[in-house]
Amino acid sequence: MEYSNQRPPQNYSQMDDQKTLDLEESVSETIMRDLRMIAFKLKYVLIPKEQEDNGKELRNWDLWGPLIFCLVLAMTLSFKAESTTTSTKSDVFAIIFVLIWVGAFIVTLNAQLLGGKVSFFQSVCLLGYCVFPINIEAIIIAFFGSYLPFVVKLIPVLLCFAWSAYSSVGFMASLVPPHKKKLAVYPVFLFYLFLSWFSLIV
Repeated sequence: MEYSNQRPPQNYSQMDDQKTLDLEESVSETIMRDLRMIAFKLKYVLIPKEQEDNGKELRNWDLWGPLIFCLVLAMTLSFKAESTTTSTKSDVFAIIFVLIWVGAFIVTLNAQLLGGKVSFFQSVCLLGYCVFPINIEAIIIAFFGSYLPFVVKLIPVLLCFAWSAYSSVGFMASLVPPHKKKLAVYPVFLFYLFLSWFSLIV
């Protein structure tokens, strides 16, 4: 039996070259690449009209952005907590952290039970990025809330709640059959409403 001395397929060599480039990438380059990816996806939240493709970019999920926004919100609200005891502040941090991830799981499970074709990580990615407006609201109230009456503080709360809900509803509604959209969207409103209200009363 004769063996021919053929070179390996070009696509294999290209794959090897890509792996080599990934391994040779410095830590700073990796961090900057991830930050650019987060900023690019955040654009879909800041400008919901960009979601004309039903959040195609958000389907390429990552958990760095949701984790960062979850930690920022939890730290902001724990800092804002009226009690100065460490245990109370840590309780607030834990409540927010667990609430976001458990809430995202429940919203995703609801969408899947309604016949939606979405993975857990895609949904968590979307819901996590859409927490960003509530981060803005929490920071405003944490630093300026003590100087404002309750009615005035409601304005950023309602605006940022509507912003978060509107940014995520279009994506979630596109995942389920048309006659089940309201059932899929309802838990999303509750999720962001609770986060917004909690950030106001802590």
